[in-house]
Amino acid sequence: MDAPGPSTVGRASAHDEGEALRALDAIDGADARSLGPEALRHRAAIRAFLAARGAIALTRASLDGHLTASCLLWSAARDAVLLHHHKKLDLWLQFGGHCDGEGDLGAVALRETIEESGIEPIWISPAPVDFDVHGIPARPGEPAHDHLDVRYLAVAPPGAAFVTSDESHALAWVPPDEVEARGADASLLRLLGLGPPADPSAGPR
Repeated sequence: MDAPGPSTVGRASAHDEGEALRALDAIDGADARSLGPEALRHRAAIRAFLAARGAIALTRASLDGHLTASCLLWSAARDAVLLHHHKKLDLWLQFGGHCDGEGDLGAVALRETIEESGIEPIWISPAPVDFDVHGIPARPGEPAHDHLDVRYLAVAPPGAAFVTSDESHALAWVPPDEVEARGADASLLRLLGLGPPADPSAGPR
C-alpha cells in the first residue's frame, strides 16, 4: 500500500502523534528472531505504513487501510483456542478489532478479546507475536480497505465461560487440529502454528 502525502491524511495533535509512537514501540517490541518470513514482511509493511501516515493510521479515517490488533485466546489447559464466527466476514477468526486512535496495541487486543468473548485473559503476550496485512471487502458505506493487524496470544482462566457478542454468529472452543476444518485462512493457521504460550506467568498447563 502506498503512503499518501500530508494533504491526504491531514494534521494530528501532539497527543495523537504520541499514540502513533506508542504503536511503533509495540511493533518494535516483537522478537524478530521468533517471526517467520511472512510475519517479518507484514511487520515491515505495517511499520512503514504507520511511520508514513502517523496517527491517522490508527483510525478508520484512513479509508484505504488502518491498524487493527487481535488476539488468539488459548484455553487454560492449552488444548483449544476460542474462535468466533464473524457476522460481517462469515469467517471463523481470532478476536480483534480497530485501534480507534489507541496506540497501546496490546491493550486494544485485550479490550477486543474481552468485548467479543466475555472472558478476561489471565495472561497476554507482552509483545506482538505475529503480523498480517489482509483485505476487507467493500460493503455499504465502507470501501474495500486493508487491515494491518498486530497479533498477540492470550490464555483464558480455568473454567472460563464465553458470551457471544453481537459481532458473532457463534463462539467455540476448537482443538488446534480442527481449526483448518472450520475454514480458517492461512494467516490464522500461521498464528495457531506458533503453539500455546509457554510463559510460566501464563499459569500451569
